[in-house]
Amino acid sequence: MGSSLLIAGRFGQGRAHLDRAMALYDPAQHRMLTTRFGQDTRVAILWYRSWALWALGYPEAALADAERALTEAREIGHAATLMFALAWTGPTQYYCGNYAALNAQAEEVVALADEKGSVYWKAAGMCMQGLILQQTGRADEAVQKLNSGIAAWRSTGASLFVPTQLSWLAKAHAELGQFADARRCVGEANTVIETSKERWYEAEVNRITGEVAVRPAGSETTKATAYFERALAVARAQQAKSWELRAAMSLARLWRDQGKQDEARDLLAPVYGWFSEGFDTRDLKEAKSLLDELM
Repeated sequence: MGSSLLIAGRFGQGRAHLDRAMALYDPAQHRMLTTRFGQDTRVAILWYRSWALWALGYPEAALADAERALTEAREIGHAATLMFALAWTGPTQYYCGNYAALNAQAEEVVALADEKGSVYWKAAGMCMQGLILQQTGRADEAVQKLNSGIAAWRSTGASLFVPTQLSWLAKAHAELGQFADARRCVGEANTVIETSKERWYEAEVNRITGEVAVRPAGSETTKATAYFERALAVARAQQAKSWELRAAMSLARLWRDQGKQDEARDLLAPVYGWFSEGFDTRDLKEAKSLLDELM
C-alpha cells in the first residue's frame, strides 16, 4: 500500500503506510524471506520512504533513509537487494544534489547487473548514468545513454518510471537545441501519466515541459507559465513541498525575466520559508540564492 500510494502521488498516505510497515518488520522473522521475494523488505521500505520524505519536504530525513537502505543492503550481502538499493536510492541523491554519490551508485549497479545478468537493473543504472551526464553538461552523451537505457528498460516489459526517464531525456534534448525531440518526450511522458495514473513525478514533468516551452529565448512564455502553474497546482494537491519549491523557482525565474520581481519574490518566499531542514541541499541553496537576488 505504501509503495502504491507513493507512486500514485499520494505521498502523505504512502509515508504513513511505510512507517507502519517499518514498525511491523521483524528481522528475525522477515529477513529470511529476502530470497523468496527478491529483496529484503526493510531495505525496500527505506528507499520508498526516502522518496516520500523528499517529496514531502524533508530532504535530510530522506537522505538518512537512503543511506540506511544502502548500508543494510550491503550488510545482508544479497545481490538483488543491493542492486535494488543502489538503483532506487539514486534519485534521492540526485534531488539533493549529491552527484558524485549518484555517479558511484550508477556505476556500481551497472557493473553488478552485468555480473549477474540482470537487464532490468542494468537499464535502471544506465538511465541514472544518463541523468548524471545531462546534469554535468554532457547532453549529447546523455541522449545516447538515456535512449539506450529506456530501450533496455522497456525491453523487460517494465513501464514504471517511464515518464521520469522521458523527462530526463527531454532536458538533454533541449540543452542540445533539439526542441522537437524534447517536446515529443514530455508529450509522451504526460500521456503515460494520464494513462497509467503514475503521478509521483507529475509535477516535475509539467515543470520540465514548461522549461522546454520557454526555450529558446523565451519563445513560448504563455505556454510555459501555464505548465509551471500546473506543476504548482499538482504539487500543492499532493502536499509535495519539494516539487512545489522546484515549480515555484521555475515560475519565479520566468517572472523575474519579465520584470515581475515582486510577484516572483512573493511566490517563492513562503514556499522556501516552509522548510525546516536540508538547507545545504541543491534546491534549497538555489532557492535562497534566487530569493536574495529578488530582494
